[in-house]
Amino acid sequence: MQFNPYGGAAAQIAVAVVNAGPNAGSADFEKIIEEHDYRPAKPVSDAGARELAAWSLRLRTVFDEPELDVRVKLTNQLLAIVAAPPYITQHDSRSPHFHYADTHAPIVARIKTFTAMGLAHAICDDAGRIGRCDRSGCAVVYVDTSRNGRRRFCSAQCANRTHVAEHRSRRKDGAIA
Repeated sequence: MQFNPYGGAAAQIAVAVVNAGPNAGSADFEKIIEEHDYRPAKPVSDAGARELAAWSLRLRTVFDEPELDVRVKLTNQLLAIVAAPPYITQHDSRSPHFHYADTHAPIVARIKTFTAMGLAHAICDDAGRIGRCDRSGCAVVYVDTSRNGRRRFCSAQCANRTHVAEHRSRRKDGAIA
């Protein structure tokens, strides 16, 4: 599925921030910025990393919430925190695109705004594509960009582990000879 840049790239950065978790440091967030080609990239201070780590917990609540109405309410709460008027920009030789935070704002404020808007756009495009891995004990979140939108696991490894465990359970119970 093709999302607009906010529902796509921004939602994927939200996924990366959530999966980095509350113990992530500045190097972790700088790696996310680099891997996702977020520009203009700036260093993340230790204080900024702590703020983004706390933000990851707020973002996680959106992924963990199964009810659409509550998911929308949680996302609106995030948007209220980062609210700024949108504008069109053309930085770094990119074509015109929307920004919801000033390009010169601190990197943490920009990432918080970018990730909140990414989740908002993804929810509006197709709320069922925001998910958390179905494997028991796995806390990884994702945005499903597959064609059919039926993703249940963060990876093939988690899917295989779950299916093997289910098979063994059925076999143990005598359902499979």
